[in-house]
Amino acid sequence: MKKLGVIGGLGPMATAYFMQLVIDMTRAEVDQQHIEMLIHSKPQIPDRTTYILDHTKESPLEPMIEVGLGLKNAGADVIAIPCVTAHYFQNELEKAISLPVIHTIEETAKYLKEESISRAGIMATDGTVTSKLFQTTLSRYGIETVIPDAANQAKVMHIIYDNVKAGRPIDRSAVFEVQSFLKNAGAEVILLGCTELSMIKRDLKMADGLLDVMEVLARTAVRTCGELKESYQHLLTE
Repeated sequence: MKKLGVIGGLGPMATAYFMQLVIDMTRAEVDQQHIEMLIHSKPQIPDRTTYILDHTKESPLEPMIEVGLGLKNAGADVIAIPCVTAHYFQNELEKAISLPVIHTIEETAKYLKEESISRAGIMATDGTVTSKLFQTTLSRYGIETVIPDAANQAKVMHIIYDNVKAGRPIDRSAVFEVQSFLKNAGAEVILLGCTELSMIKRDLKMADGLLDVMEVLARTAVRTCGELKESYQHLLTE
């Protein structure tokens, strides 16, 4: 069984929920059948979106590499990062750490392709949207993307930073307004493309056609390091 290293704290709640997802998804009848996880939660790593939008700000890359190398030295075989925006640094991280880093966005594209999805709406940070992480990857799989207009993107950032990261209740009206915009723009599926947004699916009753990208990450981690429960083969809400 491979050991899973987790670069965590980006943010802390997302890291805790990721660990819970891995445990829930693992086929295990006794403690010893669960995946060994080495988790370093370091909330002090600079904000990824802030740096992507303004490269004069402090970069999160070196602190992430430092954590990743620590996990490698502790015995990790593969790395997971419960932060979608951090995948902006995917290539640099893999090169510096010399371990495979699960590419959450690539795995999401593969899953959508398997489900015959041709048009996906994106709920993600400004950093993820601006850097076109989803748009570029999904395009390679023949999947079109829909992103919120400026007003609705501001609502997404409000949910991420003013609600989840700040430890406040999720603004339900903002969630449904953004989702309505994306559905009306032709999205067959809406991606919760920020790990903070995973709390939406966890805490609210959601409509059909929703995919939590952190569930994709957790499922890939379980498949890589352990055995997946049959009930988690399908992740889209119905």
